[in-house]
Order: sequence, then C-alpha cells, then structure tokens
Amino acid sequence: MIQISGLTKDYSGKLALYNVSFDVLPGRVTAFLGPNGSGKSTTLRILLGLETASEGTALIDGVPYSKLKNPIMRVGAMLDSRNAHAGRTAFSHLRSIAITHGISKARVHEVLALVGLEGVAKKRVGGFSLGMQQRLGIAGALLGDPELLIFDEPLNGLDINGIRWFRAFVADLVAQGKTVFLSSHMLSEVEKVADDLVILGKGQILVACSLAEFAENAPKDADGLEDAYLALVESSVEFLAEID
Repeated sequence: MIQISGLTKDYSGKLALYNVSFDVLPGRVTAFLGPNGSGKSTTLRILLGLETASEGTALIDGVPYSKLKNPIMRVGAMLDSRNAHAGRTAFSHLRSIAITHGISKARVHEVLALVGLEGVAKKRVGGFSLGMQQRLGIAGALLGDPELLIFDEPLNGLDINGIRWFRAFVADLVAQGKTVFLSSHMLSEVEKVADDLVILGKGQILVACSLAEFAENAPKDADGLEDAYLALVESSVEFLAEID
C-alpha cells in the first residue's frame, strides 16, 4: 500500500534522508521507529506531499499522494494534532473539513463518538488538553473512512485510559482490514500493536522487517523490544557516522 524507494532528502548539503526504501503492507500495523532527528517526520511529510524528495519516490497504491483521487477517502493522517483553531469547537473544526470534502454531518458525529469526544463536541479546542487534541486529530484522520491511516506520535499526551483506548482502537482498525502506519517512542505500546517495524537511524534504514523477525534476531540478553531497539541503534552509531 505504501512503497518508499531510494528516498533521499538534502537540505542545502545536509542529508536528512539517504536512500531510504521500505514497504508498508496492507492490512497490517507498521511501526516507524528511530531517535529524534532520524528522519521519520521528513519521510511522512514527503509521503503526504508536504515536502519534495531530492531523489527517490514515495507512493501510495503505486502513485504519489498528489495524484490520488479523493485523497481524504484513501488516506487519513495526523502529523500535528495542534492544528485546529483554538476558538473553534471540536464539532465545527471537523465539520469545516467535512463540508469541503462532501462528507456528511452524521459522519462528524460518528468520528467524535469513535474517539470519545462526543461529550465535548461543543467545547472550544483552546480549552482541550493535549490528549484531547490528539483524539481530535485522530477523528480528523477518520473522517473519510480511509483504508490507510498514518499517525505521527499519536500517544503523546494520552493518559493510561487513552493509551488503552488507542490500543483497542488500532486493533479494531486492523480487524476492519485497514492499514496503520504510525511513529512512536513508546516502545512498550508498539510491541503490543505492531506487526512490522521500520527503524531509521540518522536518515538511513536500520531495519525493515516483521516484529517477529526482529525479536528472533535480537540479542539473547535483550528483554523485549525496547532493549533490542536500543542495542540496534547504539551499535549502528559508529557505522552511520562513517557514511554520513
């Protein structure tokens, strides 16, 4: 469903991405991991047509995002949950998006209920906590009932109940046959929801495989995904520095 091939991004001589290639398979949850500054957000922005690659391609069902017909019906994305106007209510924020894409008012109510915000639909976004803003951003991604959902750090600001809700929410999306591509630093939660992993380090691919394969090849003394991830990232620093 997502095909990234040879992706390179050069910012005036500084490489943010170098020859990045991986696939996100349909009907699965793929976790996008890496330290801060590793190039995850840049990759997502290029995938969604918000930035242009210096080299390579980022395709959804074989075409760039800009070539998709009715993209909101194909791809739902949340890269920054804090983009809603503080003076608008949760309902009016989503309704304004819905109107411009021919989506019904009923669907707005439906997605607010799906993310647990129906009780605060008439409250202004400026009074929302970060967790509530995250839920509103997720609701926006759901509006077109797309087959592909892309979330950048969706767990930020969620409390324990919110994290448990998101875990069940992702499982339900996959049960419907949808594809989820998400970035997160909360590896304990990633381990519970992900089928596949893509790990970046300094703008380069370290691993692209299933979670089961990653666990099978992890160091014997690694205690779970977090230990295996840290061992991989730390062991790669010297190699990456040589080809930076």
